[in-house]
Parts: sequence; C-alpha cells; structure tokens
Amino acid sequence: MNTDPMGTMGHGGHGGAADFANLWSPGLLLILVVIGWLYGLAISRWRHKFAESEPVSFKQLFYFYSGLLLYYIAEGSPLSYYGHHYSFSAHMFQQSLLYLVMPPVLMLGLPGWLLRPLFKHPIAHKIMYALTSPLVSLFVFNMVFSFYHIPMIMDTLMVNPLLHDVYNTVFILAAFQMWFPVFCPLPEYSRMTELKKMAYIFVNGILLTPACALIIFAGEPMYANYKDVSEQFLYMSVLNDQQLGGVIMKIVQEIVYGWALAYTFFRWYRRERQEEEDEDMQNEPFAHSSVNANRA
Repeated sequence: MNTDPMGTMGHGGHGGAADFANLWSPGLLLILVVIGWLYGLAISRWRHKFAESEPVSFKQLFYFYSGLLLYYIAEGSPLSYYGHHYSFSAHMFQQSLLYLVMPPVLMLGLPGWLLRPLFKHPIAHKIMYALTSPLVSLFVFNMVFSFYHIPMIMDTLMVNPLLHDVYNTVFILAAFQMWFPVFCPLPEYSRMTELKKMAYIFVNGILLTPACALIIFAGEPMYANYKDVSEQFLYMSVLNDQQLGGVIMKIVQEIVYGWALAYTFFRWYRRERQEEEDEDMQNEPFAHSSVNANRA
C-alpha cells in the first residue's frame, strides 16, 4: 500500500517519480558546487590574470555563495517539485526566490573585474550596453513576468518540459537584466544616479502589481495544472492556494524592492557625505591661507 501522499508520479501524470533525484537534483547541486569552486579560484589563485583585479571582501563572498544557495533552494530542492506539481503558492514562492531575490544577491558578490573580460569585444560591449538600458530592462522583465502568468501560457509550459526550461532560462536572464541597472558591478554600464535608481525600483513595483492583483482577486482557479489537486496536498482549497500565491509574490516583492530602495538610498547618502567631507578637506587649506593673510 502506498503511504506517500504525493504518490510516485507528479500531479496530472506529467511529472517524474518523487524520488531522491527529482526532489533534490544532485546533478544541479554538483554544477553549483563546481561554479562555486571556480569562483573561489578566480578571486584567489587566478586573480593576477585579470586586469585591475582587487581583493574580494568577505561580504562579496557571502553574497555570491548565498546566491548559489538560493538558486538551489528554488530549483533543486523539493520546493521546485511540490510547486510544479501540487501547489501554486509554493510555485510563486519559488519564483520569488528565483527572479526577485537571487539575482541581486548574486550580482553583489560578483566583482566588476571578473565580469569585464566577457564584454571586452566591441560587439559584445554594444549588445550588453543596449540590453542593460533601464527602459529595455524594465519592459522585458515585466513583459516576461506578465506573459508567464497568462493561464493559457502557463498551462502550456507546465505540461511541456522543454518549453518550460526555455522560458525559465529567458525569465532568469530577464531578471538579471532587470536588476543590472540597480546593482551594476561594472561602472561603465551604469547610466542612472541613485535617485533615478530609486524611481526605477518604484516603477518596477507598480508594473508587477496588476499580475499579482489578478491572481489574488480571482474568483476561481485559473490554471489547469492545479485545478484538480486534492486538498490533502494543500491543506486548503485550490482557490485559496492560488490567492495565497499572489499574496506571497506581492509580499516578497515589497520586501525585496524595499531592501533595494534602502540599499540604494544609503549608497547615495554615503556618497553625498563623502563628497562633502572631501570638499571640506579641499577648502580647509584655503581657509587657513585667508586667515594668515588677514593676520599679516
């Protein structure tokens, strides 16, 4: 007798067995471990090979490895399996980690000198400069996000693993593209002041709201992938699980965007203070000169 509440197959019969490989993705874990190992070599043993390289702080190390961990939790842990086959709210939490939390955390751990060689070629530089335009970044991410949550599109992706993987790849790239103007590790691509960055974050929050609101206030289940899920897997109705998913996405978005606003504001504040202190230091010799001249 099968005592596993999830059974041996994913909901709807389109998932693999709920075994160790599908629940914990050891292949993905191995890839992330290799990426972390290569990053460690690049910032230490291989650092002399990069022009203008500088020591990486412990804070940057923490951010980078935290980003890898967040990616694994979202894509390699049972959260991914449960969210894909049973719970829309778990799926939305997974998306929140994958597209709102992980990209800025990972970028904060990447020193500019490590990325710069990737865009050294003039063509790569032009493409990168065009793709990281704030207006383009704003439009692409919110378009990809909104399209994904159209029922017809999500229903198609959920039953087609190849299409789902392709769209997820585009989604992740769009997420990095969206966050790049705010947490830009390469000064040559930074085109916004801190005040404009705060406005950019605020507008992003507004553009995400309609999709979340449609999910939260829907009067019936919207997605075929979750309509027939038994309440024993959810501990609530399918509709309530769907509404909870919209609430989770909106709350995480508010927290992350609030953190990004605070981070940007304090960077701006520290820079203004530093400029004032530098100006005072420069003016101090002139003040002394004037006093001495008056005494003379």
